[in-house]
Amino acid sequence: MEMTTPPSNHQSNAQGSFGAMLQQARKTQQVSLEDAAAELFILKRHLQALESENFSELPQAAFARGFAINYAKFLGLDPVQVVSSFDAAYPNELKSRSVNNIDSPLQPMGTLQRDTHNRIRFNPLLIVAVIALIILAVFLFRMVSNASKDNQDPAPVAEDISAAEQAQGAAINNQSSGVGASGSALNLGGSESMSSASLEVKLTDTATISIMDASGSSLMNGSQNRGDYKLLGTPPFNVQIDNVDNVSLMLNQQSVALDQYTIDKKASFELAP
Repeated sequence: MEMTTPPSNHQSNAQGSFGAMLQQARKTQQVSLEDAAAELFILKRHLQALESENFSELPQAAFARGFAINYAKFLGLDPVQVVSSFDAAYPNELKSRSVNNIDSPLQPMGTLQRDTHNRIRFNPLLIVAVIALIILAVFLFRMVSNASKDNQDPAPVAEDISAAEQAQGAAINNQSSGVGASGSALNLGGSESMSSASLEVKLTDTATISIMDASGSSLMNGSQNRGDYKLLGTPPFNVQIDNVDNVSLMLNQQSVALDQYTIDKKASFELAP
């Protein structure tokens, strides 16, 4: 009759060993002890003690039991099964020692500090460099803006020409109208100046007109209403009109081309036959 040998206590403990379950699950998931320790904030030597069931390297029973539960949850194992195996394997003499030391101050268990390698660290030099780049960009933007403004052509500015400046122009004989385009005195056909001359002023709307003859007499001055005005005086006449669009002028029955003297609808000139 063949006799079979019952499995030894060592074999049964190996099959139900919580340490073997933890180690096997970790290796299957290809997790290193270092990574597990960093995630659980438990010292690597305590995880090694759990896998090897080296209870003397673990803290008091309550803390070691909590380590086993957390380690089991991390590896996806049943924490109830793991802690049941842990309680069954935990030595009685260590349990009694833990009970006797319950009134003693708790000893540090050496839990890991949080891994600070993945935290964002601000480099002061980098911050200073970024601020300098921002300032430089603003400075360059202002320089480009100012340069573009300087390159723009200035708007034409109309210059007011005084009566004296107009009088300095050369007299031009206008064949069509018989009145010169500019000059201090207009020659309307006669080589000799006349002792007196007539002016006819026609206003289609209100305008401000000032006409003074050579004797200093004011023939017309101020705002004038619409109408026809006939004047007689000693040439040359000093004429100033604020809106030539509303005024037509004749000297000795010959039309005067006011547009030759007009700047911004204003005319200031000296007129003679």
